Amino acid sequence: MVIYVNTHAILDARRARARAAAAQGAPLEASQGPRVIIVGPSDSGKSTLCKMLLSWAAKQGWKPTYVDLDIGQGSITIPGCISATPIEKPIDIVDGIPLEMPLAYFYGHPSPSVSPDVYRALMKELAQTLDKQFSGNSESRAAGMIINTMGWVENLGLELLHNSIEIFKANVILVLGQEKLWKILKDATKNKPNIDVVKLHKSEGVVPRNPKYRQKTRSFRIKEYFYGIANDLAPHSNVVNFSDVSVFKIGSHQAPKSALPIGAEPVADPTRLVAVNISTDMVHTVLAVSYAKEPDEIISSNVAGFIHVTDVDIQRKKLTYIAPCPGDLPSKLLIASSLTWYEA
Repeated sequence: MVIYVNTHAILDARRARARAAAAQGAPLEASQGPRVIIVGPSDSGKSTLCKMLLSWAAKQGWKPTYVDLDIGQGSITIPGCISATPIEKPIDIVDGIPLEMPLAYFYGHPSPSVSPDVYRALMKELAQTLDKQFSGNSESRAAGMIINTMGWVENLGLELLHNSIEIFKANVILVLGQEKLWKILKDATKNKPNIDVVKLHKSEGVVPRNPKYRQKTRSFRIKEYFYGIANDLAPHSNVVNFSDVSVFKIGSHQAPKSALPIGAEPVADPTRLVAVNISTDMVHTVLAVSYAKEPDEIISSNVAGFIHVTDVDIQRKKLTYIAPCPGDLPSKLLIASSLTWYEA
């Protein structure tokens, strides 16, 4: 814990330097505060350390941006999202992350292996949006960001970790509880003197979680979205005609290279949009409501919220869903997912 507090003190000093540089009219790069990415295997305490560093920074009067790339658990909104939100006050142990202004891009699956190209594309969209916000707000820029990542740190997971460091221009990498990963990232950034790779011990209070527990946590997060943390909210049931909404999925499954003729490359765009026919398969799934005006803007648009499909009547062409609030949906463009939730 002493090491974590010392880490916060160093980040705080960097924020103060960035603020002073901005006051002197320094270029954007010189007035950029710490962009901290926290990496490590599953159950190493990454999200807990994120919350500590964010809360301590908020106590000092900063408003750092929290970026959550862990689509498996989802600490800002429901799982399956790449999201960000400014943190203006210490995080409440019961209420969790405050959600006045969340920015969420919907991936729709609990693992990036389903469509890694879509995962990368959504990371880029979020990073570009945050860069635009930072360029016009010196305080947010100086406060910087704390980035939470997945616990998958091998093969494709490691590749996506490298991608996220590059995409979000991280300048501090905190590695929790794994010497091998620290060495890999240290070697990968040895020619980048502006990036610090720091190895930290994982907290002794970390408890391993099995896949069944993780699945249960995902279901709880979805239920929390509709019913509230204290189960004190009442979602609204609505019915729409099939013709009133359009459902799409981002990316399509490609045949592996081994199934193609020798030397041939897959030609399908892995991030292309595919229209989905409404069917009974959608019952119990979660759909995202996109802010996009046109279908081709879906991948570059964040989402307004989520609905849960409770019934599909094929004969009458009616879809029944629950939403957190009454009234019409803010958009008729919906994004399909593989996330399911069964109301108990």
